[in-house]
Amino acid sequence: MHLVTGGAGFIGSHLVDALVSKGIKVRVFDNFSSGREEFLSHHDGTEMVEVFRGDLLDLDVIKSAMSGIEMVHHLAANPDIRLGTEVTDTDLKQGTLATYNVLESMRSEGVAKISFSSSSAIYGEANQMPTPETYGPVMPISLYGASKLGSEALITAWAGTFGANAWIHRFANIVGPRGTHGVIFDFIHKLKNDPGRLEVLGNGMQEKSYMSAEDCVSAMMHLIGHCDSNVSLYNLGTGDTCSVRRIAEIVVEESGLEDVSIEYTGGDRGWAGDVPKTSLEVSRLLSTGFNPDMASEDAIRHTARALIAEIGL
Repeated sequence: MHLVTGGAGFIGSHLVDALVSKGIKVRVFDNFSSGREEFLSHHDGTEMVEVFRGDLLDLDVIKSAMSGIEMVHHLAANPDIRLGTEVTDTDLKQGTLATYNVLESMRSEGVAKISFSSSSAIYGEANQMPTPETYGPVMPISLYGASKLGSEALITAWAGTFGANAWIHRFANIVGPRGTHGVIFDFIHKLKNDPGRLEVLGNGMQEKSYMSAEDCVSAMMHLIGHCDSNVSLYNLGTGDTCSVRRIAEIVVEESGLEDVSIEYTGGDRGWAGDVPKTSLEVSRLLSTGFNPDMASEDAIRHTARALIAEIGL
């Protein structure tokens, strides 16, 4: 049985689907602060998925959930980078401290494999683009990025000290069905509130790598199956980028609304800690034989269609 922390969340629930499709039984650990029961409801009655409701900050609780587990997929974290600017200990607690508790529970219960969802946010404002895994020194500019980098360090230290195997996945911006935050989600809600106007934070020139949730979990599964180093660290992305301006245009196109005024607040970033441009070097990922099904713009359009259907306009 595999344990998926944050398994009721956006990416986590897609990973649960992928694991179950391979015949792997899953225990989901989630506090349901952002995860949703309906993301897992299609597994009800299958005996393939069990749900453990708990808080990763409670070490005794996570230890009890670790019983009988062969491998951990650690995805639980604060999903909203902007929240860290308002409640400044959010990422420390839900990111770094939660990761420590997961690792200590694994050590205590004899679990030796962990797959971790990190982020391109660890690179900060990199001066090398596309940015490879070997880029450094890495200097994140958001508390979210800092917490992911701290978690990576704890995981590699655990692997080196206690002999665990780790797969660290540095995600591009992941988008797709079941999304509960992010630029596409925000744009749809803004249009729902005002069908004639779409406000875009910043100047719209922010440009980032995007990847569909389906491709993301496929890449994770592929790397776990093909890479057996003590620590395997890979960027996960599509090798291209898309601007916020273009995302706004795609969402408006998919909405079917007419005469929408797209307005920009100005500035080169949407909020404090926002990185204006990211582009991940993914040649290392592609060299393993993995190829994503969707490029950035395709993933964005796919997501816009799915979320418009979920949210409604």
